[in-house]
Amino acid sequence: MERAVAGRPRLLLLDGHSMAYRAFYALPVENFTTTGGQPTNMIYGFGSMLANTLRDERPTHVAVTFDVSRQTFRTEQFPDYKAGRVRAPAEFKSQLKILDDLLAAMGLATVRVPGYEADDLIATLATSAESAGFEVLVSTGDRDVLQLVTPNVTVLYFIRGVSAATRFTPELLMEKYGLTARQYPDFAALRGDPSDNLPSIPGIGEKTAARWIREYGSLAALLDRAGDVPGKSGERLRAALAQVRLNRRLTELVRDVPLPVDLSDLRRRPYDLRAFAALLDDLEFRNPSLRERLFAADVGGGSAGRTAGGGRDGRAAAAATAVRVLRPGELPGWLADHTPRTAAPSTPPASSDLSATATALVASHAWARGTGRVEEVALATAGGAAAVVRAGELTESDGRAFAAWLADPGRPKVVHDAKATMRVFAEHGWRPVGVVCDVELAAYLLRPGLAAYGLDDLAAQYLGRRPVPGPTDSGDGDAAAALAARAGTVLDLVATFRPRLERAGAIPLLREVELPLSELLARTERVGVRVDRGLLVELERLFGARVDEAAAAAARVAGHPFNPGSTKQLQEVLFKELGLPTTKRIKSGYSTDVDALTWLAATTDSELPAILLRHRDQARLRMTVAGLIKEIGADGRIHTDFRQTVAATGRITSTEPNLQVIPVRTEDGRRIRRAFVPGDGFESLMTVDYNQLELRIMAHLSRDPTLTAAVLSGEDLHATLAAQVFGVAPGAVTADQRRQIKAMSYGLAYGLSAFGLARQLRIGMDEARRLRDAYFDRLGGVRDYLENVVEAARRTGYTETILGRRRYLPALTSDNRQRRETAERMALNAPIQGSAADIVKIGMLKVDAAVRAAGLGSRLLLQVHDELVLEVAPGERRQVEDVVRAELAAAYPLLVPLEVAVGAGRTWDEAAH
Repeated sequence: MERAVAGRPRLLLLDGHSMAYRAFYALPVENFTTTGGQPTNMIYGFGSMLANTLRDERPTHVAVTFDVSRQTFRTEQFPDYKAGRVRAPAEFKSQLKILDDLLAAMGLATVRVPGYEADDLIATLATSAESAGFEVLVSTGDRDVLQLVTPNVTVLYFIRGVSAATRFTPELLMEKYGLTARQYPDFAALRGDPSDNLPSIPGIGEKTAARWIREYGSLAALLDRAGDVPGKSGERLRAALAQVRLNRRLTELVRDVPLPVDLSDLRRRPYDLRAFAALLDDLEFRNPSLRERLFAADVGGGSAGRTAGGGRDGRAAAAATAVRVLRPGELPGWLADHTPRTAAPSTPPASSDLSATATALVASHAWARGTGRVEEVALATAGGAAAVVRAGELTESDGRAFAAWLADPGRPKVVHDAKATMRVFAEHGWRPVGVVCDVELAAYLLRPGLAAYGLDDLAAQYLGRRPVPGPTDSGDGDAAAALAARAGTVLDLVATFRPRLERAGAIPLLREVELPLSELLARTERVGVRVDRGLLVELERLFGARVDEAAAAAARVAGHPFNPGSTKQLQEVLFKELGLPTTKRIKSGYSTDVDALTWLAATTDSELPAILLRHRDQARLRMTVAGLIKEIGADGRIHTDFRQTVAATGRITSTEPNLQVIPVRTEDGRRIRRAFVPGDGFESLMTVDYNQLELRIMAHLSRDPTLTAAVLSGEDLHATLAAQVFGVAPGAVTADQRRQIKAMSYGLAYGLSAFGLARQLRIGMDEARRLRDAYFDRLGGVRDYLENVVEAARRTGYTETILGRRRYLPALTSDNRQRRETAERMALNAPIQGSAADIVKIGMLKVDAAVRAAGLGSRLLLQVHDELVLEVAPGERRQVEDVVRAELAAAYPLLVPLEVAVGAGRTWDEAAH
């Protein structure tokens, strides 16, 4: 990769509009939209291109140029200039302001001048910079800029999308066109440009145009001798002389635009890290590769401890530079000197003491599948002391002292990612007690739904601090300081979060629910769940065979083989060859997603849509089983990763592998669940969950007498409500009426609209509205509660669960109707789903504590879709069932009782209830 000559400035000029358009059309907008409805595909593509270019080219100066409007000096000369261009779609326009915000947060200059195009600004800046001794790079998708190429000006020309560019130098320009940069606008005038609505000469292509410029040397010379050009080509040229001359004036870029900036204004500035990190989160950019590349492009100072106004007045930086690497035998003395006990050994310190007394604990570790080992541990205190210990060098007395210190609740600890810390420490027999804050969980409670909660992300957003280098990012001599700097950053974040947590009333939720849960989840992850590998391998073969059968059946219907996984081939077969009704319009044609295929299967006589749905279903099952097999550890157990900070509602998420994708109610899903079995020394699995938890919470929150009475009756809840809504006797309720009321009841709890209800029940919008109105006529308390939830959230900006878990919804006051309505659905959904998550978490903690307190050998293994799975020791089934029933029923005092369902069996499927 070419690099700037040492000491020579390098200017990168980006054609903002050109690159933004390319990014917008390179990525499907339907795949890049926030939960609030804001399209982000252009920002994502532009950001990816920008990150790669900054990384590869390392410019010292940057300017991003933009058009102001279509009215320029060129339209004054030629009113039809660019007249054929389609107006930018609303999804593109809505991202332009966000792009400006991103560039500003990255410290990159943007330039706009009314009456001129972005290319003219680039030409002016490139000319000025070259004269000043700069090396210049121009990033664009517009070929007109090739006229700027010189030995000092290189054009990075993107042909399609924004992922790869051709590097135009004078040599490549000559090789490709046989022209110099000075000749290029002459050639462009002859060629014309459909994108700018500049007519070409009929019958004259690029090869002829380039040959004429090479032969005559310039357009002026060609036109002076136009009468000498023989044949039809000459006639066509002579007929178009006026248009060619106009084209030439319009294609020449202006190199002396009066600019509002000079070259010194274009020097790259450090990121505004708080604004930058917040913007990435608002855009919901979760891709770690993109985030890392964008963060890595920052030219800010390299000190990991730069506070930018946050934290402990820079003491993290001091700790990082003054870190002490403890030699064998020194750890007990260091702990005694720097971490005095702040409470009785059995009493955790109060939350108000966090910033003054806590010791931050950060470990570097190496993970294997299902296990991990600590390599180094950094300790940093609020007083500015910092130490690093190497696990492999701990003496026996060091180990005892460290284990005792970790287990002492009177010595408060703060961490980032408590669950991972506890899990990896457990491999050494260490159990951290007295963890009073996890900054990852704290940030999640303050702003659920962020794209990332990594330490670097939090340091950037809340402390305005550059990413803290990890031990592998620096040499051996700097590794200890880097790790200690991370521990110091944890302390600074605690100091920043504590008052915010107190104002939000979230400290009890953190200390009494999320932190204890992180320890419980760490234990369940380490234990894992036993699986029958042989059965999973058989299922992978079975689902694979079904995939092949469905593909063959699809080929028979179509009359030829095709790839059912290819959207393009599906569109060709469904809509062109078979002539089926077209579905929702998307960028590549017509939709072939599950909804579209389901609609086609229901409304046409063709059997192909149903075959394709079967193919997708079996392919998904095969992928699920293959993923499970890959994750089986050496102990024959799967160790899923339970995430507390993914779902904004508070629900726990299962990843690597995702056990939540295993179907619950299908026969194939049950086949997969039969592969989950008790491990050696255990006799069965037990499953337990709540009956109709969301509806019981709805009754509690709404105080609706009809719903409350239906729950308390103990009868079939949906049939009881259906009898009320339809005005019939309970025994006269039809299966369809019960199904409709069930869909309505659960749909309301999940923010379902009338449109969504119509789609789900496959009924018309008018019928869906009548059903909803009838429902609300009999359950007015539910209607009033739902209306009040949205209005209260609009006033405060957030919803709350029964435990005070907040979900912030700023889009409730948005001027954009789509974003506002999406936020309203979230406001309806969050209190009920979030309260259900709260109750399940409390229930998990109570069950675990009761089982352990009773001295039982049984243990909690999984939490999936609000269902708990336990591994039951021999002879303990009845006692465990009594415990889980009692503890879950008493998890939280609702106005209506919590009802628990329990099942047990030799497999996860047999344990269903």
